[in-house]
Amino acid sequence: MRLHFIENGPALLVEHDRRVLVVADLHMGIESGLERHGVHIQSRSAARTKRVLACIEETNPDLLLLLGDVKHNVPITSRQEYRELPGVLQEFRDRVPIAVTPGNHDGGIGRFLNPGELLPAEGALIDGVGYLHGHTHPDPELSGHLIVIGHHHPVISIVDAVGCAARARPAYLYSWIEEPSGDRTRLLFVPAFNEFAGGIDVGRLKKSGLGPLSRCIDEKSAEVYLADGTYVGTPATLCPTDGV
Repeated sequence: MRLHFIENGPALLVEHDRRVLVVADLHMGIESGLERHGVHIQSRSAARTKRVLACIEETNPDLLLLLGDVKHNVPITSRQEYRELPGVLQEFRDRVPIAVTPGNHDGGIGRFLNPGELLPAEGALIDGVGYLHGHTHPDPELSGHLIVIGHHHPVISIVDAVGCAARARPAYLYSWIEEPSGDRTRLLFVPAFNEFAGGIDVGRLKKSGLGPLSRCIDEKSAEVYLADGTYVGTPATLCPTDGV
């Protein structure tokens, strides 16, 4: 199995018998959500869609796996989402088959999907790899495998010698769980694709309470990577910020 970090996403290509392109936390419709809080931004769904299509073009996958929070607004589905999601998802389908692991923002997402595209909320094994949004406990069948997880929006802030932090950058966090059986369940937390989604610093993920698997992170041995695959250290050696 090979993992390829797609910097222009950020996205992940998992290559085994199949080539699975993973895009987490699109949060389509986020602009209408921000508008309800007094922040007015023109929809960038078209530009976001083009970025996904560019990742598809770059990687030539067999499957596009949308790792939850395809839509943004909860508990409702906004007019923006009703208007934009059908066309966005069809553009993806026109190039590659799609599958969705539903996230906590994805209530009602099934109405936009074709039969067979919606996976269980507890995650699914595809080509020997587990895929899970991350807000629920995983299906036990994922134990002992690599589990790719969204939901947490991991970021890293590079801090200079005088304590000034640069803009937070998307990051991957890799950790593992030693199971009672002796098997090792590996965890890969992937960053959000949406440019407005914000994030949690990798140094705070374990205490964030965002999902059951984040509590399993070993901060001393976990590995942190930038979106281009550059290894930057462990959560214990990186200076956390309050998040963005």
